[in-house]
Amino acid sequence: MDDSTPEIIQPDQHTMNKIRISRAIWPVLLGIGVIAYLFWKQFDIHEFRKMEWSYVTVLVILLSCLILVAHHLAYSYRLWVLAEGKFSFLKCIQLMFIWEFSSAIAPTAVGGSAVALFALSQEKLSAAKTSVIVIYTVILDSYFFVITLPLLYLIFGPEMIYPELKSFDLSQVVVSALFTAFIFKIIYSTLFLYGLFFNPRQIKRLLVALTSVGFLRRWRRKAIEFGDEIILASKNIKGKPVSYHLKVILTTMVAWVARFMVLVVLILGIIGGLEKGPWIVCELYARVETMFMTIMFSPSPGGAGIIELVFGGFLSDYVPKGISLIVATIWRLVTYYSYLIAGVIIVPNWLNKILRDRALKKKSDSPDIE
Repeated sequence: MDDSTPEIIQPDQHTMNKIRISRAIWPVLLGIGVIAYLFWKQFDIHEFRKMEWSYVTVLVILLSCLILVAHHLAYSYRLWVLAEGKFSFLKCIQLMFIWEFSSAIAPTAVGGSAVALFALSQEKLSAAKTSVIVIYTVILDSYFFVITLPLLYLIFGPEMIYPELKSFDLSQVVVSALFTAFIFKIIYSTLFLYGLFFNPRQIKRLLVALTSVGFLRRWRRKAIEFGDEIILASKNIKGKPVSYHLKVILTTMVAWVARFMVLVVLILGIIGGLEKGPWIVCELYARVETMFMTIMFSPSPGGAGIIELVFGGFLSDYVPKGISLIVATIWRLVTYYSYLIAGVIIVPNWLNKILRDRALKKKSDSPDIE
């Protein structure tokens, strides 16, 4: 395919298969299996009895749900800004449910971008604008971590990464995992940024060159398609006003902070700790964001099973080990399984609408046979 004539090949049946409702079964079973095993190995009835379950606990859980709603609305508003009002805010809310659902049933390292590209293309959005939304959101989300994690490290030091860690020692598994994920995120997000705003054709040439050798040849076609998407997206985003970029940057920050604050609120509300002062909120937030980054590239769908396994270790100085799984389970119910449930309700209706629209279009395009 020539550089001068980019053409987007929209994902179709293969992508639709990625959001089959049946795919939600595996992360649920994996999560439940790990939770059951950890309860058997770690649960401490004495620590559990120390917990005070009251109306305050219920209020804390409701507050965490409201914060998750704020996260979802921020992402939806960002989508509405990026789409420049091509569809309603309510449609953006629906599309974000589909996007989050696809991320929940895909390996964390893969995410839901392919489904997002497909979903947006079904909403009669131009290929150029669709590419802008998907590529720019990847850049924005990645640079949130690239910028905030070093700042948090400067403030809180090594203990931000793991309890009682005294130095940034790459021989430590957790530190090396965090460092690898961070470097990888810097590399691909910077390449996307350079391609989107400066030289998209150079990025396409690089992708084609990289996939022209050895085992990488199998991804050559996808590299060409993605290079074309960057070219289209770059043309579409040039000349956007500063307000456009400020809005999407600020909503990205709100969305991610809200996502991590869900767990911070649950821990401080259920376990306690606010009596130590407001600084503990900041410390705990730094640890939660670091934990998320460290396991960001886990191979399981939505990090199912992995998050439950590492939760107690990462937060052992805030949550007693014997009951850490209870807090982890409540957190996952609020932030993860809620999206699985919403997706099971929303996705089938959305897919049926797409199939009906296609059938009607095919029927209208077919010549009448006398």
